[in-house]
Amino acid sequence: MKRCYLLGFLLLWMSALAAAQPGTLAGKVTDKKTSEGVIGATVLVTGSILAAPVNVDGSYTLPLEPGTYSITMTYVGYKPLTFAGIVIKSGETTTLNGTMEESATSLNEVTVTGVKQTGTEVALIQDLKRSEVVVSGLSNDQIVKTLDRDAAEVVKRIPGVTVQNNNFIVIRGLAERYNTVLLNDALTPSAETDTRSFAFDILPSSVIDRVLIFKSGAPELPGEFGGGVVKVYTRNAVLENSTSLTVSGWSRSTNTFQGGYLQSNHSSTDFLGFDNGQREMPGGLTDLKPQASATPEQLQGLRSNLRNEFVPRSITSRPDLRISLGLNRKFEIGGVYVSNVTSISYANTQEQNQSVRQRFTAYNPKTPEQLPGKFFDYLDTRSLSAVRLGIIHNYQVRLNDRNRVEFRNFFNQYGTDDVVCRQGLYLENSDPEERKDYALHYQSRSIYSGQLGGSHEVGSSSRTSLTWAAGYNYVNRDEPDYRINQQAREYVPGQPGDLNPAPYRVQINSVINTSSRFYATLKENTYMGSGQLERRFSGRDTLSASQYKVRLGFYAEEKNRDYDSRFFNYVRTSRTSQSILSQPLETIFNPENINPTNGLGIVESTKAQDRYTGQNRLVAAYLSGVAPLTERLNLSGGVRVEYNRKFLESGEAQGKPYEEIRTFVLPSLNATYNFNDRHLLRAGVSESVNRPEFREVAEYQYYDVANNFSIRGNSNLKTARIYNADLRYEFYPTRAEMLSVGVFGKRFYDAIEQTTTSTTGSDLVLTYQNATRAYDLGVELEARKSLVGLTENAFLQRVSFVLNASLVASRVDLDTTAADNRNFALSGRPLQGQSPYVVNLGVFYQDDAARWQVSAQYNVIGPRIAFVGDLNQNYSVIEMPRHVVDLGVTKGFGAHFEVRAGIQNMLNQEVRQYYDFDRNGRINGIENGAAFARYKRGTYSTLGATFRF
Repeated sequence: MKRCYLLGFLLLWMSALAAAQPGTLAGKVTDKKTSEGVIGATVLVTGSILAAPVNVDGSYTLPLEPGTYSITMTYVGYKPLTFAGIVIKSGETTTLNGTMEESATSLNEVTVTGVKQTGTEVALIQDLKRSEVVVSGLSNDQIVKTLDRDAAEVVKRIPGVTVQNNNFIVIRGLAERYNTVLLNDALTPSAETDTRSFAFDILPSSVIDRVLIFKSGAPELPGEFGGGVVKVYTRNAVLENSTSLTVSGWSRSTNTFQGGYLQSNHSSTDFLGFDNGQREMPGGLTDLKPQASATPEQLQGLRSNLRNEFVPRSITSRPDLRISLGLNRKFEIGGVYVSNVTSISYANTQEQNQSVRQRFTAYNPKTPEQLPGKFFDYLDTRSLSAVRLGIIHNYQVRLNDRNRVEFRNFFNQYGTDDVVCRQGLYLENSDPEERKDYALHYQSRSIYSGQLGGSHEVGSSSRTSLTWAAGYNYVNRDEPDYRINQQAREYVPGQPGDLNPAPYRVQINSVINTSSRFYATLKENTYMGSGQLERRFSGRDTLSASQYKVRLGFYAEEKNRDYDSRFFNYVRTSRTSQSILSQPLETIFNPENINPTNGLGIVESTKAQDRYTGQNRLVAAYLSGVAPLTERLNLSGGVRVEYNRKFLESGEAQGKPYEEIRTFVLPSLNATYNFNDRHLLRAGVSESVNRPEFREVAEYQYYDVANNFSIRGNSNLKTARIYNADLRYEFYPTRAEMLSVGVFGKRFYDAIEQTTTSTTGSDLVLTYQNATRAYDLGVELEARKSLVGLTENAFLQRVSFVLNASLVASRVDLDTTAADNRNFALSGRPLQGQSPYVVNLGVFYQDDAARWQVSAQYNVIGPRIAFVGDLNQNYSVIEMPRHVVDLGVTKGFGAHFEVRAGIQNMLNQEVRQYYDFDRNGRINGIENGAAFARYKRGTYSTLGATFRF
């Protein structure tokens, strides 16, 4: 009902807004030859100072008092246009369009020196139009119209892109591991222990200049990709000095202002995103050896150091807080121009949801209407408190017109306090039990990425350019004192939950998900360098677009990772007192109960393979060329050679360290045919690879409490090879509008997927596997269009649309005779993580004169396989579609103040992940009631203000 009121209010407000406009003159100014908007032209009342600039799409709006006017349209290099007798009426809009013709008077050559603004919609469209490869993108102009908070929410607005687990992106239906991400042209670091992908949610949307996704290969691009190469650029250059401060509060319908929100005990620095040391592993534990009980001396030292905090506290959830400070400065030092962009962002958020989690026994296809028996039926309450502190500090130094140097720095500190309370029935044993488990998981991630680079024109002819970059990435991930416990009591039919009078008993044994403490650290250092030399040769005329180009370049990277984890269990001995074992969770692990006389013991259950070190060396060189053969046909391409050595060594005594040394020759060819200035056709073919990541080849098993499964590596993984083909038609009605339709195809050999292992019982273990062959076929549509020129209604002229949609089909073929594939699902299923369709729609209203901005956005993705099952009782899990609608309103007051309000996930539809019992790739019938996970994320409302100084 509240949503209906909000929607009704917005509709009434917009109707009133349309009726309340003052008398105005509005229209569009276009070029007679190209029909594109004449950006920078001026529309003025003849002989007066009343004037309005022409916007990037050619439109203008000029508020005027009622009367009759003479109007002039003027711009350098064009013949002026004058219209007499233009009548302006009170409360009405008069439409006046003009078509300007270039002046026959020749102009002397003019050299303009300035800063190119790359974050505007026009700049992005022109970059897409001039690109040598198939590319999609999103500009800062488009980002600021939305309520998107981070890069993960931004990129899902791009054609063929979806987001998995709220932070990892999927491009063209290919899982996150198939996408290479660059931040300011340097490969991004990843603080994820169980995936190779960059977590996009760590990058605030406020610092993004533009996002480009390259979908066809080129020698200059990394050779490792399947879905695409993502380039995220942070803001770097400025036109003027400015300071902005944004403060916003956010409310989530599932928890804000409600009691029962779960938190672990905080340290004094948790509000900054890191632990102050109170959760660190006590020194006495470092001396314990695997499977060895603590000595009395060690236990004495541990009593005061091991915190007895296994039960979270319950509080009232507060609203989220987000603060962003932006500083833009430009100055000159002895003829050297310097610009600096600094952004500091802070977010402190709370999210809670309740999720149904189930696991089932064997399914009988002879009785398809009968639901299989259950191993368990749980209701999880998950509370996630997150703190993010981000800093961007970028410099651009223009030494002169031929030399420029850039220094970019990105730092992110991200801390999460993740508490899970799991309650429900455990039915695997002959005697069913009621369970009540807690997991208290704190982790912090520190990421730094820095790059120093330059671009230079070499020689007097300005036909040779040199670009170079050097970078360093640092990652530190800390998981201190991850506490897990399990409680059980006899299940009494008819008396579940609070009706059962029996007390819970704490489970104490050496199993990881009973009473245990876990400590882990990951540290990674990456050093990189790149360079490119480009030589340009004369073409059919003197225009730069006609020049032939040859490029020679290299990229080198050295990455070192150290991962260490320790796992300790509380255990009972033959002397443990029953009075201690019957104590509740709040007191059972008190210091006095840990003793060798009649108390509990502690053992280390760490295995040798639970720690590893890895090194990866990548060296690439490429030779490419651009050949504008005719005025309409342009060819580009070449070859890239990549050498890669991956080495991983764990503490496991058996077997040799993992090592893969491969050299790949990766050719690519792209062609662009321009029918005219506004219509073109692109085609591209390329070869690429997809390499296993450290974690995927490490024989290490990690228990994920939130998803209730374990993840284990596979040292037999092989590098996948991918063959790519693209064909796309593009139409540019104006400089700020576009329409594109494309088709693509991919062929995989040894594609890497996340699958289950053939376990039995309630345990679920995910691992990684090579599929013998696979293909991916799809169609993509993108449209960016305003209503300027299509209507004389001033209100509608301020409306624009963004639409993109993708249809994708994929198929996996397995060699079922291979030992690794015998137990896995048969051929013919889609690739893991691939959605058959994706639709994004955005409607935007923008009134620059009154400073109103309204946005409505819609997103839906088709069903996709979350992970692949086998032919036993580990069924594939399919995530179902979810319709998402976001609304936002922004109003400016004066020159320095702006207020924004909105609502995200307005429909609040469930996240539904169901088991595919009959293995037909669809969810129907009884499967709708069999949930691997089912929960609502909540409706998210915001109110904030921005001050610009």
